[in-house]
Amino acid sequence: MVTPQEMLLELAEKLRAKRLSLNLSQQTLSAKSGVSYGVLKKFERTGQISLESLLKLAFAVNSLDDFKNVFELPKPEEAFSLDELMQENKRKRGRK
Repeated sequence: MVTPQEMLLELAEKLRAKRLSLNLSQQTLSAKSGVSYGVLKKFERTGQISLESLLKLAFAVNSLDDFKNVFELPKPEEAFSLDELMQENKRKRGRK
């Protein structure tokens, strides 16, 4: 299991790689996202950033949708037939 700091550093590295793959400088991404150059530079170096700034940067590099599933609940298991449910609820022990 990763720590929050490790996850932040991994996100920073992924953003840097995405920025470079789009051939964007830090200054250009800063202007495009509305996140200050200093904040972006610090994020890429240390992983420290506010959630709002991180989302602005993700939007600027077309990755905002990647955050949609962060707190998604697990999908319910397949529904059982009524017969299967009745089978499970049969008594297994008798009374005294």
